Amino acid sequence: MTRSVISPLAVPSTVARAKNPIQAAGRRVLPLPALSIPRTSDVVYGLSTMDCRGRITDRAIVAALGWRPGTLMTIRQARALLLIRTDLHGTSGVTPQGHLRLPAALRHASQLSPGDRLLLAAYPSHDLLIVQPPAALDELLAPHHRHLLAVTA
Repeated sequence: MTRSVISPLAVPSTVARAKNPIQAAGRRVLPLPALSIPRTSDVVYGLSTMDCRGRITDRAIVAALGWRPGTLMTIRQARALLLIRTDLHGTSGVTPQGHLRLPAALRHASQLSPGDRLLLAAYPSHDLLIVQPPAALDELLAPHHRHLLAVTA
């Protein structure tokens, strides 16, 4: 009976891997564009999907605002946006798991459905979270997109 010989793997040297691990694996790297727009605010953005119980989860947003489980808040609608602030007498709160829960009445008034992707904009210096539903994003971005589509057509 003959045994098969297992060939050793050829591992790139540590010098080659240290220079560029992606190129060392034989892949080309695409150049990244340099963004020339400086940040001018302390806003923290997040994107979350709302579940069937109205829960939205983004730990970075909750941490940036300093909200902990049990933090009470009020949620009000302003046009198509939802404004969330802490309030000692609030009726909503951060769940023990760190989720934010949007009440059913507000979800229905904002025409939100389970699975909707929401843009979250946290303003820690104002203790404010702005939730932007898809309809608000459409209203905000549609003019810019129409212009870009007209220019590229």
